[in-house]
Amino acid sequence: MYNNNSSRGGFKNFSSAVRRPSTGGSYPRRFASPVRSGGRPRFMATKMNPALFVKKAEAMVKIEEQNTVHTFVDFNLNPTLLSNVKAKGFTKPTQIQDQAIIPIIEGKDVLGLAATGTGKTAAFAIPLINSILKNPRQQVLIMAPTRELAMQIKQDIRSFTPGLPIYLALAIGGAFLREQIIDIRRGPHFIVGTPGRIKDLVNRHVIDLSRVNVLVLDEVDRMLDMGFITDIKEIVDQIPKTRQTLFFSATINNKIQALIGSFLNNPVTISLKSGNNSAHVDQDVVRVPRHLKEQKLVEMMALPEFKKVLVFGATQRMVEQLSVTLTAKGFKAASLHGGKPQNKRTRIIRDYRENMFNILVATDVAARGLDIADISHVINYDQPNDYDDYTHRIGRTGRGNALGFALTFIE
Repeated sequence: MYNNNSSRGGFKNFSSAVRRPSTGGSYPRRFASPVRSGGRPRFMATKMNPALFVKKAEAMVKIEEQNTVHTFVDFNLNPTLLSNVKAKGFTKPTQIQDQAIIPIIEGKDVLGLAATGTGKTAAFAIPLINSILKNPRQQVLIMAPTRELAMQIKQDIRSFTPGLPIYLALAIGGAFLREQIIDIRRGPHFIVGTPGRIKDLVNRHVIDLSRVNVLVLDEVDRMLDMGFITDIKEIVDQIPKTRQTLFFSATINNKIQALIGSFLNNPVTISLKSGNNSAHVDQDVVRVPRHLKEQKLVEMMALPEFKKVLVFGATQRMVEQLSVTLTAKGFKAASLHGGKPQNKRTRIIRDYRENMFNILVATDVAARGLDIADISHVINYDQPNDYDDYTHRIGRTGRGNALGFALTFIE
């Protein structure tokens, strides 16, 4: 329980409102937003046991202190690429990079079971860039569940390529189609996108899947959850069977297992599920009546420990309302949800990253793909639909070597 002298990133003067819940059963079912941020109808949601939202952060193990075998020098990377890796401040590989880079360089299929925030984008980006420098005719197709994650992957890959002849194109909805078509027809080495837009560009004969040598499926569990399984299968069926396939997911179930059997060929399996993306997040609840939630949020945001905050709401309307309220109270806040045009979503994320404002109120569109290192707190103003959504929400804080804090409002 937080107290008035808390030094754990909590808030003062609200000790009566914040307390550990009992470990009793789940709450009754309730109505939720009829459409999730991903577009899939969802009429009912189960209130989760509040005990799931309470957990002390694990003892901090810095990335440079993790048990790994290799250094980046051991991977025999292109000299310029190696310099770029070092320039980004990568002193040693994370565990998934340590285990994945060599098999990917060797052209093997890889199944990576790892949470967001473990460094998996670099785990496939670095070896694939290295392979393309040796064989510029290669083309890589990367599919991700959300526009934000696709853009983040593209930016991460681009950050490793200064001074290198590596070209990328984006294929996502909500953005200018004509510009994407022009970029893809130039023959980029990487095409990064969401399944729906990739399928559309394939049908328009803009993307030639017969040219794809490497397929990367990132956050497969989320793509299936959003209903992309049919699009994914249609796309993969048109890619040559001789391809290299890299398959990353935070969780695994029967549907994913079936895809593994049909998409991958004798894969190298890397499982780092125990190193989850909430290990460095101190989690607690705030008990507050529904009619006082907004007031409580405003009071919390006025406290100095809430330096950079991501607030999750259930609906676009709620997110907009909270953003307007916080702004009217003098806070620097903005909203992010699927109802905004893509150019505005991109600008909002950029401004948040550059500290133009410090409170972002968002739907679950920000739960994955938002890689901003200095978010101090995640607040679940509305409870998530399930625990998987919860872990991805709170995984936006406590990234890298930072300690994060997550608070969930409970009525």
